[in-house]
This record gives sequence, C-alpha cells and structure tokens, in this order.
Amino acid sequence: MTKQELQTYLQKTYPKENESCEWKEFKSLKNSVAGRKGEDIISYVSAIANMEGGNLVLGVTDKTLEIVGIDNFADYTVENLPHRILGNCTNLNSEGLEVEELIATDTNHIVWVIHVPKHLPRKPVYAHKTAWQRKGDSLIEMTSEREKSILNESIDVVEDWSANIIPNATINDLSQEAIAFARVEYKKKHGRIAHEVDEWSDEQFLDKAKLTIQGNITNTTLLLLGKDEASYLLLPLIPRMTWVLKDADNIELSYEHFGLPLLLSAKKIHDKIRNFKYRYMADDTLFPEEVDKYDNWILYEALHNSIAHQDYELVGKINVVEFPDKLVISNLGTFLAGDIESVISKDVPPERYRNTFLCTAMVEINMIDTIGSGIKRIFSIQKKRLFPMPDYDIDNGKVQVTIYGKILDERYTKLLSLDQELSLMDVIYLDRIVKKQYLDSKIISDLRSKRLIEGRKPNIHISLQVAKKTGQSAEYTKLKGIDDDFVRKMITDHLTRFIEAKRSDFEEILIDKLPDVLDIYQKKNKIKNNLQALKKLGIIENQGKVWRMSKTE
Repeated sequence: MTKQELQTYLQKTYPKENESCEWKEFKSLKNSVAGRKGEDIISYVSAIANMEGGNLVLGVTDKTLEIVGIDNFADYTVENLPHRILGNCTNLNSEGLEVEELIATDTNHIVWVIHVPKHLPRKPVYAHKTAWQRKGDSLIEMTSEREKSILNESIDVVEDWSANIIPNATINDLSQEAIAFARVEYKKKHGRIAHEVDEWSDEQFLDKAKLTIQGNITNTTLLLLGKDEASYLLLPLIPRMTWVLKDADNIELSYEHFGLPLLLSAKKIHDKIRNFKYRYMADDTLFPEEVDKYDNWILYEALHNSIAHQDYELVGKINVVEFPDKLVISNLGTFLAGDIESVISKDVPPERYRNTFLCTAMVEINMIDTIGSGIKRIFSIQKKRLFPMPDYDIDNGKVQVTIYGKILDERYTKLLSLDQELSLMDVIYLDRIVKKQYLDSKIISDLRSKRLIEGRKPNIHISLQVAKKTGQSAEYTKLKGIDDDFVRKMITDHLTRFIEAKRSDFEEILIDKLPDVLDIYQKKNKIKNNLQALKKLGIIENQGKVWRMSKTE
C-alpha cells in the first residue's frame, strides 16, 4: 500500500480512539515499551486487556492518526515484542497477542499494530505492578469498581484440559523425532533467536516453547510430542487422527489411523492426500492454469486447526475424508467463535479458546496463526486461486470444513479472475449461490443492488452485467429463459395456426425454452399459469383439456 492507501486503511479500520483502540506516535521504541509508568506501551496493553481487548497503533500521531512511522526500533522485532510485553504484563494472555507490521511502499513509513486480547479467565492485567484501564480514550489506574466488575464477570469458561499436568509422565515418554521437528519449526517462528535454540537442552526448549510447565509434562506436551506407546497416559482419551479415502459414490477405498505424536501425524496425513495437479481455464487465454488441487498452507492450517480446537474430553477422534474432488476435515466440539462470517469480518482476536495452553504451544512451534486469522486466510487463498470457497458446518456438536479441489462453476471462476475488486464477503456469498446454499434475504438484496445477481429465491442466477463481463451471454440467456410475453405469444401463435391444442402440446413446445434454473415441475407450472392468464384476459378458452382461441378474438 502507498502511504495514502495505508492512511485510508487505518482510518477505516481504526477510525477513532476509544476503550478498545489507542493511537501513539512512538517514533522510537527505545524506552517506549517498558519505560515511563502510565505512558509506555505495556501500560496501554494492560489497560486495553482489562477492557474487551483491542488494538494499539504505533507510528501515528495522537488525535489525528497521521502516519509518521517508527524510525528507531531499538532491538525490537515483530516476533520478539509480544514476548517482551508478556514478560512485563502479569496475567496477560499470550494467545491472541500479535504485532502486525504495515509498510507504506512509496515512503517506507512503518506502522505497527499491537493486537491485544481480552484476558480470559478474567483477572486484572498488571504493568509496573499496577492494573490499568481505559475510560473513553484515556488511560487511568484501575478503579475498584472496574476490578470488582472483572472479578465478578460471568463467563462460561471451563478448566483448560490441555494445560493439565500428567503426574507420571517424563521426557522419556516423548518422541525425539517430534522434539527435533518442533525445534525446527520454533526456529522458523522465532528467527531472531534461532541461533540460541540449538544450545538449549530439551527441557529448556519445551519450557520456552510453552509445551511444558516448569518441566512438567502436560496433556499438550503428550498430544503433540508423545510416543504412541505413551498414549495410555491420556486414557480414557485415545488420541487419533483417521484418514479415509472414498470414491465419488461415497464408497470407502482405503483408510489409516494415526496416533501420537499429533505433530507428526498431521504431516503424515498431509502426505497421504493425493494433491495432484489440476488444470483449468481462468479466462480467455490460450493456455490453462496448472496448480495443485489443494494449497499446501490451507491443508496444514485445516489439519492443525482440527488438533487445536478438538474437544478432547469428548473422547473422539479427528477425521480426514478424501474424495476425488474435495477434502472433509472434522473435529468434535462446538464452534466457540459463533459463526464464520463473524470470524472473517472481525478485527479483534477471538475472545475464547477451548484449549488455550495447546493453542499457545502450537503458535510457538509455528503450527497455527497467532490471532485466529487462519480461517479468513483460507478463504482469501481460495479466492486468489479462483477456487470455490470452503464450506463450514458448525452444527451438531462438531466443526466440519470442506475444501474443494476443483472448479464447480466456470462463470464464478471467470468473475473472480476479471473482477479483482470484489470483496471477500461478496465472493463467499456468490459461492453459496453457485452451490445452491441458503442465503439471508438481506444479503440477496445487497448482491442484487450491486447488480451481481438476478431472479427470485430459490431461482437466483448471475446478472446480465456479470454475464457480459465473463463472456457468458449465451449461458445467461439459458438461465434467464424466455419471458412471459414471449410464452404467451407462442401459445396464441400455435392456436391461430393449429386451431386447438392440449396443455401437453404447449409443454412439448415450451419446456426446453424456459429458464434452466427451473426444474421440470416449475416449468410446467409456469406454462399452466400463462394459459390461465390468457384465459382471464379473454384471449383463449378451454373446453375440458382442449384449448382454443376465444370466439371474441
């Protein structure tokens, strides 16, 4: 983004200072992170966390949001700043704490946005041994009323099963291969200190990667790194991921179970998936696009999300079902974020996590995104690839995601390739229309106002504007079909020429000319309605099953 585009983005995304948002100039981070009490970054992080969470924007002027950029970063980086903040803010959640870097491409001005999570379960977050809060857009020391409100806040939070220590487990119950793999991924995530990691003992590494608690093996440690023969330590849970291969008729062709360590099992399942090359025509070019059926990042994100958000206390397994043209990945547990649209449109981290300790560890070893933006990125990648959007089924006590590995509708694909300005939400809604899925009337009205669709529920189809843009005029005509006036003209022309006819005669003449979006029963009903309309107008009449022109005509 240019500086002007970045300015517009900031004004749109963080439009005003309030209890959840603060703008700070801080051109130099030296002495600004943990500096003067009540004026530094950790004080503002404490205050925002003690409200509902939010954002701290650095490198902009207070009150105006004008971009000035950060000039002196001292020794702070996007990767290490969250760790420095956590070390100075007592009770602050690591899950959801992230620094986002935004750069103006024409001026090289750099802005950082610190995404601050709401602390759960509720305890005051301290900086400089003081709990802070927001009052409007001001920073103040926490009042007794606010502290009481936080401590008494009623939220439905259960014990974090993933943080439980396993009394009889030792480091000998862990896979050395899994530990080595976790070290590699940890170094990728924390590039600035990668050179130090090799010097740490396994015990030091596990603590620093937040996989153990003061050297104690947790449920998280064993899930991700445990030897398969040590799975008895998690009884009654039998940790398992199952891969199933099915054909287009849903007939099972093959399957395989994968146990501990789940860190390596996810990779093994990834390698089982038949990710062949897929060729398709994106536009009117002479040469087809050739891509993998599934984006590798999406595969790992979906697999790792199922591990992170599985409700392990339900004693179930994670399923990965591979069809010829799609993958279906499911895990047990309700979808705590509410609905997919909220996740995609939300600008702040999720407020709740089922397995907070597990999620934190998976962030540390580079398995999942920090602020829960993985789902939105999955949709964005599919949009960029011109592939169908994923389907999320979040009912019946489990989360199931379907990832498509082929084009379902060429018109939809051409629209994505030719109209890069379509918003992600518009793309998601158009995708649902292609799949004949339910859409709220308000959303349909919005798409219609943008001239993207036409028709009435349930027979909605692409608009003339889209058809022209994507070179699908003939297809549009087939979908739109002939209008009622033309139907009636064909009826009267036929009766004028042949004197009489039955309704079955008109069906034979007209059915293949009516809109493709109508089924056979709707087409027959449309013919019947037009016959009745002509009768009411006195143009035609019927005697039993036979229709003729009216004698007055």
